[in-house]
Amino acid sequence: MSRCEQCAVRIEGGWTRCPLCSAPVTPPDAGGPARSPLAVIPLAFSRRRVLKVLTLVSLALVLGSFTAQLLFGQDVDGLGVLRSVWLGVSAMWLVVLMAVRQRRNIAKSTAYLVLLVGLVCVYWDYLGGWPGWSLTYAVPILCASSIVALLITVRVMRIEVGEHILYSGLTALLGLAPLVFLLLGGVTHPVPSAICGALALVALALIQLDRGAAVKHELSKRLHV
Repeated sequence: MSRCEQCAVRIEGGWTRCPLCSAPVTPPDAGGPARSPLAVIPLAFSRRRVLKVLTLVSLALVLGSFTAQLLFGQDVDGLGVLRSVWLGVSAMWLVVLMAVRQRRNIAKSTAYLVLLVGLVCVYWDYLGGWPGWSLTYAVPILCASSIVALLITVRVMRIEVGEHILYSGLTALLGLAPLVFLLLGGVTHPVPSAICGALALVALALIQLDRGAAVKHELSKRLHV
């Protein structure tokens, strides 16, 4: 890549004179490759740290599900708690990996993922004669796992304030969904839905404690209050 010493800029193409000041340009070095004119912006987070936290949380969830089944019995109808936990862990990995790769529209992608997988579970439950495992276990565990993934994303990846607001709203919606099914009488055991709702409240509190002042300032600007 050629360089204009007068303007202190690098010029792409076969220019012999600077297109800005018409001064002769310095030809590129014949030795190595041309340097990019764009600045290299490092990531605001460590991928290794994200994957480490995600792995530890996944192991804790799986071990916790094994412990729960040993303590409370294995006579769970339908899909079962253990396989529902595996479903939730898989969804959590998908949400965090989407955040690491895309770093934009993560809230919308998470909502689509939860909705799609939840509908598949409900349809599967319906085909099996509707034992009720989808709304009792699968949907609350799926929503709770997505909330954990959002917490990892917010805490480790240092997202912007605007995205912070979207994550807060999505966390509240994910926590409310199983509670709505619980109030409508569509679940057989209330504990998973109650845990998901409590986790959503804890997640919202942690998000607000982390950057609550900045979020309030951003909301006042957007709502013109």
